[in-house]
Amino acid sequence: MTSVLSRSLNRHALAFLAALAVIAVVVPVLNLAVPETSAFHVPTYAVALIGKYLCFALLAVSIDLIWGYCGILSLGHGAFFALGGYAMGMYLMRQIGDRGVYGDPVLPDFMVFLNWGELPWYWYGFDQFWFACLMVLVVPGLLAFVFGWFAFRSRVTGVYLSIITQALTYALMLAFFRNNMGFGGNNGLTDFKDLLGFDLQSDETRAGLLIASCVALATGFLICRAIVTSRFGKVIVAIRDAESRTRFLGYRVEAYKLFVFTLSACLAGVAGALYVPQVGIINPSEFAPANSIEAVIWVAVGGRGTLVGPAIGAALVNFAKTWLTGSFPEIWLFVLGGLFVVVTLFLPKGIMGLAGTLRGALSRFRLKAGGVAVGEPSTKAAE
Repeated sequence: MTSVLSRSLNRHALAFLAALAVIAVVVPVLNLAVPETSAFHVPTYAVALIGKYLCFALLAVSIDLIWGYCGILSLGHGAFFALGGYAMGMYLMRQIGDRGVYGDPVLPDFMVFLNWGELPWYWYGFDQFWFACLMVLVVPGLLAFVFGWFAFRSRVTGVYLSIITQALTYALMLAFFRNNMGFGGNNGLTDFKDLLGFDLQSDETRAGLLIASCVALATGFLICRAIVTSRFGKVIVAIRDAESRTRFLGYRVEAYKLFVFTLSACLAGVAGALYVPQVGIINPSEFAPANSIEAVIWVAVGGRGTLVGPAIGAALVNFAKTWLTGSFPEIWLFVLGGLFVVVTLFLPKGIMGLAGTLRGALSRFRLKAGGVAVGEPSTKAAE
């Protein structure tokens, strides 16, 4: 296992993991240990905001695994993110107990309001944290497995697969909007009190959730790196570049695609589960197809097929969204659309590709400055 990880870690991966470690240590310390009057103090709202960006980064990494390396463009990955969020939200709702508005020790407030007589069977077990964590993986993973089983065996690819994934998340959004589904309808699940006995409004809990998000992102990143740098990874790249030729060589293309698609859905579910306690709500709007398309833009901006780039792209785009929707809310969608057009036309490899181009240009400049023409032997070597 150690050798697998060591082979999968290049300097970009090590720098990314080091940055996550710094965030996990420095941000909580600056929030909890530094006085609010200090210029170095990180306010609690910023801790929650950074934690949210980390969850989005994990979602972007999960999309890059299937799109950047396997060529599966999913425009419905927000569905798996939302399902993981609902699984965690159901646990948090069960923890409220008789502290709700209506004081019912079993039924959530929205069920009491809608005159539900008893708890639905699919809510059983969510009073246990381990069961909720299991469902965070099982529910998105099972849906992805069933969907992928039919789609990949039918050899649905390209734009047709993208449209079907978008239809899937839209259908789930419409279903979860219904009050009789038992998930809070339009309002969703909210008014959470605590997690494992810790007050969700306390600074310590928010710092702990940020650390958990860093750990989850680092773990998901390492899993994806281990896969894409292995023989398995070479096969999925071959599927991306020449699927029919890979199938002709004897590889079971459907099995490879089904595995990475299911794993990607599980990672998205974990991201959603960590997102919910940090924002305090989960509702059907998370299933909106626009959210999934926006997540694809994060990957394109960062640079697909790099893993590090999509995580950076998710953080940068969402930081811009936070700032622009606060200062110039009417132009954000135009900026987002323009960003996608610019990246598609001028930066097809995203930020990571631009960084590589700049490094190459700098290296050539240094060679020329040192008196060595690029592509020519030095004078000393010629002698």
